[in-house]
Amino acid sequence: MSGFVDSAQLHAKGGDGGAGCVSFRREAHVAKGGPDGGDGGKGGDVWLVADHNQASLLGFRDHPFRRATDGEHGTSKRQHGSRGRDLEVPVPVGTVVTTLDGDVLVDLAHAGDRWRAAEGGLGGFGNNRFLSNRRRAPAFAEQGEHGEERWFNLELKLRADVALIGFPNVGKSTLISQISKARPKIADYPFTTLVPNLGVVRYSNRPGRDDAGTEFVVADIPGLIEGAAEGRGLGHSFLKHVEYARVLCVLLDMAPTATQTPEEQLEILLRELGDYQPALVERPRIVIGSRADMAAEVALPDGVTPVSSFTREGLNELVATMAQYVDTARREEVIHHSREIVVHRPVVDTVRVERRPNGEWQVLGRAALRAVRFQDLTNDEALEEVTRRLKEIGVDRLLTRAGALDGDVVTIGQLTFEWYRDATTAGLDRAGHHRATRRERLARQGRLEEFDDE
Repeated sequence: MSGFVDSAQLHAKGGDGGAGCVSFRREAHVAKGGPDGGDGGKGGDVWLVADHNQASLLGFRDHPFRRATDGEHGTSKRQHGSRGRDLEVPVPVGTVVTTLDGDVLVDLAHAGDRWRAAEGGLGGFGNNRFLSNRRRAPAFAEQGEHGEERWFNLELKLRADVALIGFPNVGKSTLISQISKARPKIADYPFTTLVPNLGVVRYSNRPGRDDAGTEFVVADIPGLIEGAAEGRGLGHSFLKHVEYARVLCVLLDMAPTATQTPEEQLEILLRELGDYQPALVERPRIVIGSRADMAAEVALPDGVTPVSSFTREGLNELVATMAQYVDTARREEVIHHSREIVVHRPVVDTVRVERRPNGEWQVLGRAALRAVRFQDLTNDEALEEVTRRLKEIGVDRLLTRAGALDGDVVTIGQLTFEWYRDATTAGLDRAGHHRATRRERLARQGRLEEFDDE
């Protein structure tokens, strides 16, 4: 079984918020103590963190579930519940998070990048929070909010400095084993490499001296074939690892067993790269002739240098060229990012109204759900607080604009009620008005016979 997995799914669940407490002071010599219920603690968040120590998404293949801890409930004496612990989930650098529909949410391109996958629910207010001059003994508290729960697709795209590209069995694995300490599987048959291999290359133009030189990562991309851009031969699975490489190193097979000439190989490989992503053709590129020790009289395109991993012919020059290209690409990236302006805009949590097929209305949005999260909705004071909150966030106005009529059924979270306008029904005969609006509602739902039977 391969230990490299470059695609998986994640189910992230934030911790639930703790419930607020309903409590009143009970002390000696205190006849009527006031409310002292504490608030519930917030649930923990789930964070994805890009980590260099993670090489693949193997840990998510069989165990995709990640959940943060819940917040604790509030208690008496105004003691608030503890907050749930956040959960940090390490993922490889280069992990792209998308929705199940394929929309990109975040690209964790650098080590230390963090993204909140699921937010923990807010804790509920204790009854001490609802004390006022009009309400001296509130006997209700808020329920904790449920944590966010979502499914994601995770896709790993390697962040290599140099990507080795070529047909199967062209010598990419042998090359990376010679210029780095990587030890990929090598055999004399096509598609020996089924997953990318990474190797760290260190180059110094002053060997033996105190010179850090250049260190870069080389990726051995599994062999491409004609039609890879359309997915042939798992082409998409291989080509996606080329997207973020700073430099491309194209290997042309010089061995007598090659079925195409070096010119034809180069033409096919560049065409596949362009068909997959046109920008790849403009990427800095090094083209070499591979397996030069097996070549007889093979004509190479202009500017192509023969290299042999077996005799080490041209390897030192190749590594020096790679280091030069990588240094140049890194400097250009720094200049580009220093000029780039990033604008952060807050995400607005809107409240909206939707019509159900059965003619009822549903109010959606986190603010609306928070407004009705009370433990006991049979309490008149709690219902009064719900009504105040809903008016404050404009639910009445949204229902009126959407065309809701008096007596229509409205659902917000776990709460279902019949809605009536206050101002528009003033001065009207409520019994006759409600009967008229009920007839309109049943006619709209195709159930007019129920009204006639009355």
